[in-house]
Amino acid sequence: MDVIRFVKDWTLPVAIGTGIVVYLFFALIPAFDSFARAADPFFAQLLPVFMFLVLFVTFCKVDYRKLRPVAWHWWVGLFQVLTVGAVMAAIICLKLTGDSLILAEAVLTCIIGPCASAAAVVTQKLGGNLEEMTTYTFLSNFITALLIPVCLPMINKSADMHFVAAFGLILYKVFTVLVVPMVLAYFVKHRMKGFCHRVTSVKDLSYYLWGGSLLIVSGTTMKNILHARTTVEFLVVIAVSSLVLCLFQFGCGRLIGARFRQAVNAGQALGQKNTAFAIWIACAYLTPLSSVGPGCYILWQNIINSWEIWEAQKRK
Repeated sequence: MDVIRFVKDWTLPVAIGTGIVVYLFFALIPAFDSFARAADPFFAQLLPVFMFLVLFVTFCKVDYRKLRPVAWHWWVGLFQVLTVGAVMAAIICLKLTGDSLILAEAVLTCIIGPCASAAAVVTQKLGGNLEEMTTYTFLSNFITALLIPVCLPMINKSADMHFVAAFGLILYKVFTVLVVPMVLAYFVKHRMKGFCHRVTSVKDLSYYLWGGSLLIVSGTTMKNILHARTTVEFLVVIAVSSLVLCLFQFGCGRLIGARFRQAVNAGQALGQKNTAFAIWIACAYLTPLSSVGPGCYILWQNIINSWEIWEAQKRK
């Protein structure tokens, strides 16, 4: 029972640690190398399934009549735009190149990325407003869809990124990741009420599903770090920079939200990022090595989430 209680209290760190250990086990033992290569596509396809289920279960609990923008949404969104502008100004004015540019790109991807879809899950565990968090998730993706086609071509001159095409691609990803599970959950909530009740009656179901997805993501992050073609010292610099940035964004979000008595919501909205999306942006349009930044960020943000959840449970 003590083991079960420990896993429940520390689901996120356990998922992170398990993902890393399992990857290292298969990666460092030659006898399991062939199995690891064969299983890699399977886990790549399994992750979207986990995220779909996480959002479906979460959206089954949403009161859709309360999905509307509120004041703190605009301030958090403005803060994201200003910080992206500051990083872009540093890159352009200082004419960064080499490792300095890669580090700046790693920081940029962690800022410009949208709010994580699973932020609503943590917000609910912390006693925040689920509907306000869900609304900001959509707003954040829209802001990112506007910023990326404007900013990235300034860094990578060879990036073939037309504004309308890039905007449409990002909105398509938002539709498949967010809108589809929301529409399905809305249908189930209003047309299959018995099934919806059974889904929502399972305590913390979306939280544990998210833990399963985090296990896969942690293993993938460790793979990216171990295969990064650079020095250990530079990897440490990227990791520390992403940690400082993570603390900065969570802290600033909570300060903004405190003015509207929504510190939990705003902190999660600004601090918890869709790092899978950020990694895709780094690999597709920037220096691939910069993807180590959001890869490390996912570890830091979930350690912070674990601590916040532990504090919330202790207060209860």
